[in-house]
Amino acid sequence: MNTIKRSLAKTITYRLISSGIGFLVVWVLSNDVKTGAMFSVAELIYKPLQYYIHERVWQRIKWGILIVTGK
Repeated sequence: MNTIKRSLAKTITYRLISSGIGFLVVWVLSNDVKTGAMFSVAELIYKPLQYYIHERVWQRIKWGILIVTGK
């Protein structure tokens, strides 16, 4: 099971990568750096909480977890 610190670290690194990609995509599609930046800021505000909650819920779901016991 992941610790809270690990989940937070994963949340932060995931968010930085995802926001950077989102910025580039919106910038290219809109041809406007300001629009890309505004999109990235909006994502940085709400998506970390969304991801963190999702990650912690999945920590409680036992489906798909293999437990390997050594002898």
